[in-house]
Amino acid sequence: MDFVLRDDFENWKGFLPLTFTRPIAELRIGILTLKEKWDKHLNTVCTYQTQPYLSKKFPGISSQAIYISSHYCPDKNLAEAIKGLKQNEALYKDQELVAFYGDFKDLEKVSAFKKIDYPAPIFFIKNLWDIFQKNGEALKADFDFLTKGRTSNPLSESVTVIGDRNLIFLEEGAKIEACILNTSSGPIYLGHDSEMMEGSVIRGPFALCEHAVVKLSTKVYGATTVGPHSRIGGEVSNSVIIGYSNKGHDGFLGNSVLGEWCNLGADTNNSNLKNNYGNVKLYSYAKQKQIDTGLQFCGLIMGDHSKSGINTMFNTGTVVGVGSNIYGGGFPPTHVPDFSWGGSEGFESYKLEKLFETAERVYERRGLTFSDTEKEILSYVNEGKLKL
Repeated sequence: MDFVLRDDFENWKGFLPLTFTRPIAELRIGILTLKEKWDKHLNTVCTYQTQPYLSKKFPGISSQAIYISSHYCPDKNLAEAIKGLKQNEALYKDQELVAFYGDFKDLEKVSAFKKIDYPAPIFFIKNLWDIFQKNGEALKADFDFLTKGRTSNPLSESVTVIGDRNLIFLEEGAKIEACILNTSSGPIYLGHDSEMMEGSVIRGPFALCEHAVVKLSTKVYGATTVGPHSRIGGEVSNSVIIGYSNKGHDGFLGNSVLGEWCNLGADTNNSNLKNNYGNVKLYSYAKQKQIDTGLQFCGLIMGDHSKSGINTMFNTGTVVGVGSNIYGGGFPPTHVPDFSWGGSEGFESYKLEKLFETAERVYERRGLTFSDTEKEILSYVNEGKLKL
């Protein structure tokens, strides 16, 4: 049986700018991406049904399969319910379509399918800020799932542990010395070949994914996830770095999400709380205006390939689009459009060829190739062809 993670266009728009360059299923929350969770729970390799311009990098099928709404997170019971679907059956939760068994073209007539109501709660993400807001719950679930029945690699005697040592798990090749780990509020996970340098103080829940690094004397508050091949330093609180991005120096990052191939220059700081303690508004690409998040704490959302210069200051609830370069004194606006170059004194367009030159150098440092497919995706977004 084939399983396809399906992007509903309205849901997909709600996660822009992060989804300009990926399907919803490639978002990371907890330790794993949504797709990694489904692959492991279904014991298969899922494909995608997403925007046409992304399908070359994230291919799918359009034949008979079980199509799953990609913003849902699996657990054992939900996975079993979905695997048990028969042809022309659809699974719903609170009148929302979770999955159906048929052809993709059947989506228009899925209301005629046999309707099955799922009785138990389902974890899902609906809003951009859910990625950090719900990260703790997702991280704890992933930790339990990934470590069940397994034994952690040994923890060095130089590490001070506050709380339950059983809530610390080191994968093969993980390195840590002379740090303080506190599991009182959640587990701490170190992925394959990750490194936590000495002097760092970490409160769970926390995940350091494969080949990621916590630099010297870093302070981390949960619930925080550092995605693969990323680096953090300074102070980080309740944030998610999807992967391949760096916040390697002093400065504060809180209640935030960074995409891939981002870099925050030394002493970059973001505000995550307004001076009047009011609700934070965040720019919505889908509505093309600021919307009330209902949150008191909300920091920075940064799309792929964006970067900040030294001493950059981001105000509460700032959204930076794809492929932007921010620098200079003062606070940039709380919405920095895609492919912008500048700062508080104004912006000009970041020329694609310049962005591509930088991306090629950054990929080379990781032993990767910046492909023509990646260029095509960024070019499509840059040309504004997407009808929102």
